[in-house]
Amino acid sequence: MTPARIVTSDAAGIELAINALQRGAAIGMPTETVYGLAADASNPNAVASIYAIKGRPNFNPLIAHVASIAMARSEGVMDKRAEALAAAFWPGPLTLVLPVAANGRTCELARAGLNTIAVRVPSHPVAQALLTRMQGPLAAPSANPSGKLSPTRATEVAAELGDAVELVLDGGPCAAGIESSIVAILPDAAPVLLRPGAVARDQIESITGPLAKPSGTGITAPGQLQSHYAPRARLRLNAEHAEPDELLLGFGPQAPIGAANLSVSGDLTEAAANLYQRLRQLDASGARKIAVMRVPCEGLGEAINDRLQRAAAPR
Repeated sequence: MTPARIVTSDAAGIELAINALQRGAAIGMPTETVYGLAADASNPNAVASIYAIKGRPNFNPLIAHVASIAMARSEGVMDKRAEALAAAFWPGPLTLVLPVAANGRTCELARAGLNTIAVRVPSHPVAQALLTRMQGPLAAPSANPSGKLSPTRATEVAAELGDAVELVLDGGPCAAGIESSIVAILPDAAPVLLRPGAVARDQIESITGPLAKPSGTGITAPGQLQSHYAPRARLRLNAEHAEPDELLLGFGPQAPIGAANLSVSGDLTEAAANLYQRLRQLDASGARKIAVMRVPCEGLGEAINDRLQRAAAPR
């Protein structure tokens, strides 16, 4: 596979990206969470190319990325709860699942035929520049083959997707390193945390009050497949040490010196930012099994454990 062309994210690079998007092509786009595989969300053929490139089932909806809260209101119906979350966390790594707005531009295929839409206003300056110039929503799931590790660097997108994408905008390493949190705000229902992510539960609940659990009746948002975010190697979770046929992914100061470590100091924000990169490094070593030390399930640890459990699930 020929790696995709990586372009700088200056004004000229943004124009190249816009030209590709307006022609219905897919590109790699940086966000503060992970790199996205972006295409015009209003163009069904462009959206279909996202599903094809990723090998993603088309019952799994895509997130529509927009430049502002005002643009989000044109795609989804925002009540007072949604407005409060948007004011607190947008631009940023929070996705809201909302009723579809009557005149929204995001096509039905991007919504997987649902009467709801997942929408986000990213904070990465390159994503902001691209979306502002596009003046419309971009569907942008993580830029990786479906079920595999999400990319946090432009070179990973270019290598894994190759010339299936026209170009990759280089926005540097992703700061959060883990996908957005997804909250459903729907009429006559309590707010539901559909996917833990880069905004911790307690931060969201400080605005909404207690978050309900998903009903478990089908896929209503990205990131809900049981097996997802997985390296080639098999994972064993909550390990105290590595067996002879395993490599260790550590966490905190108690991990052996020299082992791959999500955060030597035990910082969960650092661990989230390092998660996919450390798993990629261990995968690249040829390891067939990875033992993962316990990560506390608090704050961003909830999202880290969610990704690890999906990565370790039967495939």
